[in-house]
Amino acid sequence: MRIKALLMAIVLIFFGPLANSAALSIDASAAIVMDVESGRVLYGNNIHQRRPMASLTKKMTALLAAESGRLDEIITIRPEWIAVEASNIWLIPGEMITLRSLVYGLMLRSGNDAAQTIAYFLAGSLPDFSVQMNNRAQNLGAMNTNFVNPHGLHHPDHFSSAYDLALIARAVLKDPFLRVVVRTERFAVRQDAIEAPRIWHNKNRLLQIKAGADGIKTGWTRAAGHCLASSATYSGWQLLCIVLNSPDHYGETLALLQWGFANFRPHLMVQRGLFKGYVAVVGGQPAYIGVVAAHDYWWVQAKSEESAPLMTVELPTSVRPPLFALQKIGELLIEFNGEIVGRVPLLSDQASRERSWLRFLARHIVSYAKFVLWPLVHIT
Repeated sequence: MRIKALLMAIVLIFFGPLANSAALSIDASAAIVMDVESGRVLYGNNIHQRRPMASLTKKMTALLAAESGRLDEIITIRPEWIAVEASNIWLIPGEMITLRSLVYGLMLRSGNDAAQTIAYFLAGSLPDFSVQMNNRAQNLGAMNTNFVNPHGLHHPDHFSSAYDLALIARAVLKDPFLRVVVRTERFAVRQDAIEAPRIWHNKNRLLQIKAGADGIKTGWTRAAGHCLASSATYSGWQLLCIVLNSPDHYGETLALLQWGFANFRPHLMVQRGLFKGYVAVVGGQPAYIGVVAAHDYWWVQAKSEESAPLMTVELPTSVRPPLFALQKIGELLIEFNGEIVGRVPLLSDQASRERSWLRFLARHIVSYAKFVLWPLVHIT
């Protein structure tokens, strides 16, 4: 199977893109390719099917750790926290280590002891941490996901889908700290009272075998099979890929990523600062303000696609002061095939203060006085 997938990747490289996804031969039970920037699904097979996810679970554990704001806090390891079967990074009771270093051990070496330590440290118990994991998954739109532990050891009520795991991977790649972690090939952490540091090498071999690969996480259990969450960047454009229960997780991932880069192209639809109209400010000074796009919006489109997304400006007919510069006024909706695929906030391009009637009256008195006195001033 590995030879077949690698041959497919070679064909893509040297003979150009395949006409469509039907030409791909992928044996993974579920697979997806997603554009990281827009979230558009470029390829999918059984993407909403609930399946065991093995250590791809740890992406959510890492995400909660990164978002906790406690990365530089020092943790003293307790024996009950590390009572879990391997794979482990072999933490020692009484050892002191930062949460930041634990995340590296979690993601590079897939440490189950690191996962449990993070859960206990952040939530006090595994069930409470699972609640946090599920809440965050719901927030991301991962509706076919349920976590019962932070590491991914098999449990019948612990499952996700390729699509949900892609949503979580996308959140990981958008986090500045985790974006660095998942592309790190080697990390050294000092051990207490020992001169030699721990050296952790990333288990994700895709980082060594594909140029541009920059993440994310490997996974395996007997029930889940070989799983891989991966990402790669080409000319500033990043795709992610999930394969679940794949007979050749590296080979099939290479083929899927290469297919995505060969068959699609990113297009800048909205540029940051793009002017999108005026809004009246009732009782404001000035009485009208412009609105501009808050950020760039890129859309990935197949080379064979002729239709493009539609853009709709949603703005109130009027607003009231005071308004600050760069205050959100409305939205630019991006729609494709009847579905909202993106939203860009529209911001005020300047401030507008409440018009003072005293100032208004004074300005008109001054104007009237200038009008009345103008003949006298200009008599020669």
